[in-house]
Amino acid sequence: MLVFFSIRAIYFYRAVAPKSLRSSCRFNPSCSEYALLALRKYGFLVGWRMTLNRIYRCQPPGGGDDFP
Repeated sequence: MLVFFSIRAIYFYRAVAPKSLRSSCRFNPSCSEYALLALRKYGFLVGWRMTLNRIYRCQPPGGGDDFP
């Protein structure tokens, strides 16, 4: 149930966040897509831990492929 609400919150973020913020992710896939993949694959706690670590690492410059 928590995973469902987390995924819905990410979709809401994608709908309302400014395009400049959403397109500034340095990794592929984007941080929001990474969060969706991690939550679906690992569940609520591990998925959010991985997502928060990813967001912490997402500081320009640099980038590249980084899948959960």
